[in-house]
Amino acid sequence: MEMPDLTGGFVALLGLKFEEASADRVVISWQVRPELHQPFGIQHGGVYCSVVETAASVGGSLWLADRGTVVGVSNQTDFLRAVRDGELTAVGTPVHRGRSQQLWQVEITDADERLVARGQVRLQNLSRD
Repeated sequence: MEMPDLTGGFVALLGLKFEEASADRVVISWQVRPELHQPFGIQHGGVYCSVVETAASVGGSLWLADRGTVVGVSNQTDFLRAVRDGELTAVGTPVHRGRSQQLWQVEITDADERLVARGQVRLQNLSRD
C-alpha cells in the first residue's frame, strides 16, 4: 500500500512530522507551542489523544493495506507529565492484529526520553467487500 499524503489537514494544524511509518511501527514528532496549550499553559490533552489516534490509524492502515480500511472505535489516553515546550515523540506499535480488529499502543516521550503520555487505540478493520 502506498503511504497517503499526511502533510495537510489536521496533521498540518498540529505540526506533526512522520519520522517513520510502517505496518509495525509509527514514529511522529512535533513541537509543543502556545497554540497547542490548554488555558494553564501546558500541552492540551486532546493533542496527545489526537497523536495516539493518528499513529495507531496510520500503522493499522499500512498493515491492513489493500484488504480494506480502518476506523478507530476506542481511544484511551493517559496524561502523565505536564509539558510546556520542547519536542515530543510518539512511538506506536501493534499489540494485536486480528481479522476484525487491531489494538495499538502509543508512548509519547519528551526530549529527555521521559514518558509524558501513553495510550491505546482499538481499530475496526473494514473489508473492501
